[in-house]
Amino acid sequence: MKQTIISACAILALLSSCSHGASENPGIGPSCIQPAALKEGDKIALISPSYHTPMENVDTAAMILRNWGFEPVVGPNVGKEYRGAYAGTPKERLADLKWALKDPDIKAILCNRGGYGTIHLVDLLKEETIATHPKWLIGFSDITTLHGMCTRAGVMSIHGTMCSLMTKSRGTGLTNTLLRDLLYGIIPEYVLPAHPLNQKGTATGILVGGNLFSFSPVLGTGADATANQDIILFIEEVEEDMSHLDRVINTLRLNGVFDRCKGVILGDFTDCEANLDYSSVEEMICSYLEQYDIPVICGFPGGHGDVNLPLLMGAPVTLDVQKEKATITFDVQGPKQIIRTDL
Repeated sequence: MKQTIISACAILALLSSCSHGASENPGIGPSCIQPAALKEGDKIALISPSYHTPMENVDTAAMILRNWGFEPVVGPNVGKEYRGAYAGTPKERLADLKWALKDPDIKAILCNRGGYGTIHLVDLLKEETIATHPKWLIGFSDITTLHGMCTRAGVMSIHGTMCSLMTKSRGTGLTNTLLRDLLYGIIPEYVLPAHPLNQKGTATGILVGGNLFSFSPVLGTGADATANQDIILFIEEVEEDMSHLDRVINTLRLNGVFDRCKGVILGDFTDCEANLDYSSVEEMICSYLEQYDIPVICGFPGGHGDVNLPLLMGAPVTLDVQKEKATITFDVQGPKQIIRTDL
């Protein structure tokens, strides 16, 4: 993995130019708010809206956030267990999420892990609660459901690493440093190498999606960000075989999701069994996408792989897919850094 190197002085200069107030401008889109960039000393809530997370992982993530210059605050119900897997009852998990959203001293929300369970919150959390307290919510996997809710409420969020994986990597590596920079207001622009399954073209839309088996079950609900027109759809998955993936891709197709897509980004498909005669999951999905005249990027390092680069969900994003390379550019406020990946 290669990235543009920014000097410490340059980073400080960039950070000083970032506004600490939430921003709304024509570049963000008609209903999306870009939450404020954080500054040193700001509080970040750690909550568990899905599965239970060992407290030692939470403590390590809190230490990492302190090293980044933030003040971690652990949710009141973090550490609880319910039914052998969940991080508390739905009401307890909801209570922590609402607390983190409504507390004006909390500037961002880091989810501890995914697993399963955010679907329990879809009909319990009102859009107004998210919309009136815009702040960065961070996570992936099952947290995809919350990203959909944020987008529907008109607030951007961050598809990125979480407490458990931060603990595993001890907060090092590009996955973590880009999240840190993004919280401080530095926006990544990704440049990816050519991929044989890419579909060429240029398109701009609102980025939605995430974990396939998390956003597909909420089609038609208040968490369904794919219902929007002119979307760029990001898809990743883990430990699902091709026949299961094929069923869900066709569910999206039959529900008109791809008809609303201006472009598609395919991330990691980690440990997905090849039980159909395709060379890869990407080949299978692209066999459906080739009928649409839209750009497609394959091999973005995001999802359940070792590298999980952050994406701005609900943000206007431009895909430019050429023969030699592909780029992902976010049309949001803040200084940019170019990230060149070598997959």
